[in-house]
Amino acid sequence: MRLRCQNILQICLKSHILTTMESKDLIFSEIRKGNVTAIKKMIESTPDLVHIKDSRGSTPLILATYYNQQEISEFLLHKGALIDEKDGTGNTALMGVCFKGFAGLAKLLIEKGANINERSAMGASPLIYAVTTNRLDIAELLLAHGADKTIKDARGNTALDHAKLQGAAKLIDILEAN
Repeated sequence: MRLRCQNILQICLKSHILTTMESKDLIFSEIRKGNVTAIKKMIESTPDLVHIKDSRGSTPLILATYYNQQEISEFLLHKGALIDEKDGTGNTALMGVCFKGFAGLAKLLIEKGANINERSAMGASPLIYAVTTNRLDIAELLLAHGADKTIKDARGNTALDHAKLQGAAKLIDILEAN
């Protein structure tokens, strides 16, 4: 079955007969699989796919970072993906990688210009996401790049407040030191 689907994909990409809806569904499916070759072919043949959204409001970049797909994420950024685009719940790619603990992708997104102080629909910043999930390495990275530790979420808590609520001594130390 998988071989049949791959053959159909190759035929469709060569003949450019995929509809917009088929391309949209297919690109998100291929991102989940980590199929770099298919993603590159699809974006090269239909560049606007880099900006589409799935039913949850995720862009290809947001989904690629959610699945820790470094090479696909780099390619999408190279092809003009909007780095601070938000999904249907108001989260950016950087917020997602901070929550999930993907330090390599956090570094990539920061280096490519992601807004480290962007706020989600709930008022949380990437630093708050990193702290609430106890991602010390990512919190340090964000602080080293000037993350604002005074940002408060919708409940009025800063990253330091979250660290204290969790009793995360190392995070408390770095947040109080900076």
